[in-house]
Amino acid sequence: MRATTRLRRLIDREDRPLMLPGAPNALTARVVEEAGFEAVYVSGAGVSNTQLGMPDLGLLSLPELAGQVAAMADATGLPLVVDADTGFGNALNAQRTVRSLERAGAAAVQIEDQASPKKCGHFAGKDVISTGEMLGKIHAAVDARLDDDLLVIARTDARAMEGITAACERAAAYAEAGADVLFVEAPVSRAEMRQITRDVPGRHMANMVEGGLTPLLPREELGDLGFSVALYANAAMRGAVLGMRTVLDHLRKHGDTRDAEDLMISWSERQNLVRKPHFDALDERYAATERTEESP
Repeated sequence: MRATTRLRRLIDREDRPLMLPGAPNALTARVVEEAGFEAVYVSGAGVSNTQLGMPDLGLLSLPELAGQVAAMADATGLPLVVDADTGFGNALNAQRTVRSLERAGAAAVQIEDQASPKKCGHFAGKDVISTGEMLGKIHAAVDARLDDDLLVIARTDARAMEGITAACERAAAYAEAGADVLFVEAPVSRAEMRQITRDVPGRHMANMVEGGLTPLLPREELGDLGFSVALYANAAMRGAVLGMRTVLDHLRKHGDTRDAEDLMISWSERQNLVRKPHFDALDERYAATERTEESP
């Protein structure tokens, strides 16, 4: 079954919401898969932070993002939900973005209605484009996909500037334009979250940001509120940074890592995570072929 079809079924099942951890690179995607999750979110913020060492301010380019998506698609069989920020420009850019990311291995592409340069959804000082301009991007994104099961996710950041009712109105218009999943960013209360799913028919994504504006709710409550997807975009990355700091602090203080092995995965765990036994078997298979062909 194609990853796109699998993702649609995961989102539409009764046992919802789908828990969607974020990964900024191929190694993290492997960890997500190993942990037993069913899909991976390719966070624009995460890729910006890890690959560029820069904040989520629209600095990431489409080729940089597509390269990460391709590497992650090679590393994991899980469906990839890709954060494409604003689509990297106008409707024509959004169309090219969807085509590029679909070729790279995306099962879903998310586009938001922020004005450029965009910012993290939980930063201050955001602005949004007009509803009409965003509708053009959604139409272009829907038309661009070669696989009809590729999901187009429409995110609105209008809550911060225009209020929750206006954000819901935008989301409803985006659904009418063909968006498969709706993402109203940064509601500030359970009441607002309930209003989103009550007033706007369709599949909805909830963004659980530790330290952000939206209440952190358990999976069961999110399902009761009507959300189909629970997003944890950068939880793994933030945990990884804490782990790196802990190990490096030990090294700096003690001058070695002899007593820090319990802070790391083992050598064998690391090799298994990146599938070294699989590649060893491939190497042996092809080496055997070479020996056979070279024998007299």
